[in-house]
Amino acid sequence: MKNNTSSNHSSREEDQPKKESPISSLDSRFNQTLRNVQGLLKGRSIPGKILLTRRSDPLDDLGSQENSPSYQRSFSSNDAGTSDRMEKEEVQSTSKPNNNANPNKLKSSTSQTDITAKEIQKSSMGARATDSARLTKFSKVLSGTTIILEKLRELAWSGVPPYMRPNVWRLLLGYAPPNSDRREGVLRRKRLEYLDCVSQYYDIPDTERSDDEINMLRQISVDCPRTVPDVSFFQQEQVQKSLERVLYTWAIRHPASGYVQGINDLATPFLVVFLSEYLEGSVENWSISDLSPDKVSNIEADCYWCLSKLLDGMQDHYTFAQPGIQRLVFKLKELVRRIDEPVSRHMEEQGLEFLQFAFRWFNCLLIREIPFHLVTRLWDTYLAEGDALPDFLVYIFASFLLTWSDQLQKLDFQELVMFLQHLPTQNWSHQELEMVLSRAYMWHSMFNSSPSHLAS
Repeated sequence: MKNNTSSNHSSREEDQPKKESPISSLDSRFNQTLRNVQGLLKGRSIPGKILLTRRSDPLDDLGSQENSPSYQRSFSSNDAGTSDRMEKEEVQSTSKPNNNANPNKLKSSTSQTDITAKEIQKSSMGARATDSARLTKFSKVLSGTTIILEKLRELAWSGVPPYMRPNVWRLLLGYAPPNSDRREGVLRRKRLEYLDCVSQYYDIPDTERSDDEINMLRQISVDCPRTVPDVSFFQQEQVQKSLERVLYTWAIRHPASGYVQGINDLATPFLVVFLSEYLEGSVENWSISDLSPDKVSNIEADCYWCLSKLLDGMQDHYTFAQPGIQRLVFKLKELVRRIDEPVSRHMEEQGLEFLQFAFRWFNCLLIREIPFHLVTRLWDTYLAEGDALPDFLVYIFASFLLTWSDQLQKLDFQELVMFLQHLPTQNWSHQELEMVLSRAYMWHSMFNSSPSHLAS
């Protein structure tokens, strides 16, 4: 069926008269590159043998226009060992909201083709993460005496099943060792080390702190209640205290940067993921007071060490003047200019600088731009990228921005600023996020090995 649809689309495009307009020429080059990338992707497990096909119906909710090609993500029939019979079974399966789901149990996989948009939005994980063949592969990789991290990264790129996510994230970040015999001992030692740091740096009177440390702690205590304000769980006083301990301890142990606003957002995915080992159901209904002090301490320690590992790879993002972020914003501007010159030219004509909106994206890694229930799925891909994450962020953010390519070209400066500060992502589901990641992967395949194409 997919092959017939694809061939029908191809013949329909060939029957149309050719035009020499710049848009048509750009579209033609894009389609040619797309075919090349599709060939490249065959046989690759990152990110799951993506097939990108032209949609016959435009994405109304994204406001796409007729002359702007829009693409949907589908999966090849031989993807990850998935049989046609398995796909049919997935189509017949029904979607269940995860509000009361047990994160330590397998969840039935859901077909995105037969469920409504509202059901898609209720889903707390992408269909890729629950594919039974992928679950089998995850289980096989994680059950080894020594885990092969490269294989784990390839699987995690396309999404991690929620009940496996805490262990997978610890491994991807290098916090937990790949050798299963050493893992428990290392985690126990690291958690005790965190407790010692809290006792040494946090649980002391202000008279023993310097003025800079007092000001830093005050700033953290102001920022914690502002963190993820639309999720009531983060308004709990005990949750804010846990965040405060983690952030202050990290800042004291990393004097080169200290605490920078935005780092508070980066701790939240870790907190939610490691709490999911102990709390069930919707995050909105969680209460951290249900947990023993020892469990809370272990969760904080895991958050601290994983945050440290993440930021070790992007330290210059948070040092004075944040040069790492400024460098990536410049790369983003150049990449957008190459991919979508009309959008780039319009933004330049309107006097809009990329720093005015993209700085926050790099500073908070899009946590403030998308619904929080999608953040952990996005971070599966972040952490799977490992040391290559900073450069790959440029491609993700270019794909994110150009989701609204047509709308952006119709807005003046003031409207652009307002639109980019309040992006219409509140109703996004995993479908839109997967689209962003698929485009990012495609563009990365096109441009990353040809840096001269991005030269000024």
